Amino acid sequence: MADKHVSVECRNDFDDLLLDLKVYAGNGSTGKNGRDQNLWPRPLAQKWVPMLFIGTCLLYCARMAMPICAVSMASTFHWSKSDSGLVMGGFFWGYCLTQILGGHASDKVGGEWVLFVSAVLWSLITAGTPFLARLGSQTLALMTLARFLMGILQGVFFPSLASLCSQRVVEGERGLLMSTMHSGSYLGTLLAGGLGSLMLDWYGWESMFYAIGFLSGLWALIVWKYFLKGKVALKQMEKSDNSELKMSGRRWMSLFKKPSVWAMIFAHMCHCSTSYTLLSWLPTYFKESFPHATGWVYNVIPWLAAIPLAVGGGFVSDFLINKGYSVASVRKIMQFFAMGVSSMFIMLLSGAVRFPSAVIFVSAAVSVSTFTSSGVSVNVQDLTPSCAGALYGFMNMLGAFMGLVMVSLSGYLIDVTLSWTTVFSLIIFVNATGLTVFLIFGDAHRVDLEDNGEIIMV
Repeated sequence: MADKHVSVECRNDFDDLLLDLKVYAGNGSTGKNGRDQNLWPRPLAQKWVPMLFIGTCLLYCARMAMPICAVSMASTFHWSKSDSGLVMGGFFWGYCLTQILGGHASDKVGGEWVLFVSAVLWSLITAGTPFLARLGSQTLALMTLARFLMGILQGVFFPSLASLCSQRVVEGERGLLMSTMHSGSYLGTLLAGGLGSLMLDWYGWESMFYAIGFLSGLWALIVWKYFLKGKVALKQMEKSDNSELKMSGRRWMSLFKKPSVWAMIFAHMCHCSTSYTLLSWLPTYFKESFPHATGWVYNVIPWLAAIPLAVGGGFVSDFLINKGYSVASVRKIMQFFAMGVSSMFIMLLSGAVRFPSAVIFVSAAVSVSTFTSSGVSVNVQDLTPSCAGALYGFMNMLGAFMGLVMVSLSGYLIDVTLSWTTVFSLIIFVNATGLTVFLIFGDAHRVDLEDNGEIIMV
């Protein structure tokens, strides 16, 4: 009886240890319950969500600092339009390079650490931009290099978010988390355009870089002091296995052979390319079509309307999943709104419209398109939770590249046809193609398992 009593006590202690590991263990587990071991406890998740929202907001403030200050800097340093384009374009080339690497690193060591390190570095670059600009006579080269490095460092952010969402959040709450994070990007764009413009007028272009760099560094300090010194960070470092960092081409190919995977990638590419096109050309469309309209109206209202819709879409998707609807059906419904319904509003811009109607149609199109945060953007965590960060980085890299191509093609079409209808028709066609592929071949069943049920380690 004594032996039995001791055995029961040992088993209880072992169960407590397993429970502790389930709450605090970091990424790197390869057991069948690895996904559960990585989940954030709810109190910790409730603290991380607002911090990540603020981080996304600051990320976009830093990203938009150069475009907003470009006119003033061009006047100061005597840049031509081509020079300004070279500086701002440097960001996107760097942005494409680190998507996969950032996601893969997040899958292995934890997205929290990748976000922290990248935030520290891009906050330093942001705050140091005025110093670099006046460092020597090669201002153009230094600013292009600064934007290139900014793109490299910020390229890891959203793949790291995808990895975190996959590792730390249960399936029924991922849509709201990703939607909330994406809404932070719209708020950051608004703050950079609104408050940034005031700072530019009152204190000069340097002040904007100093302020955003300081706030970003403060965010990183808070994350380090209050979030990364606990057991999560320690477990992540202890469980890292260098042997698992080797990429397997064969296993990657096994994923890409899955119709649901390439359908998700293709739909994401299509959506990213149309979003980049709208973001780049809508101000020009309004300026040329309605030259006497107030600029802040069409530069602010669409993105302001997008914030509640982004969060609302995530809430609706999680509500439907928790009510018993299949995950695949919910993802397709949300993507239908993001690419199908938004295209219907864009189609209305092709005819002769008045300024108020144009603002309403654009605001509706941009707002509904945010539903992709609960569709394709989160689908990667359904299909491949063990390597969600790396795969999201891959498809985000392709999306960014195709966005650059489509933005350039749209400019060419405008010059040749002298009509915005051609550009809107191109956006509708690309959206319809991507949506059709995703509705037919998209799914939400996990595919990163070998036939024997083991996780594919990539």
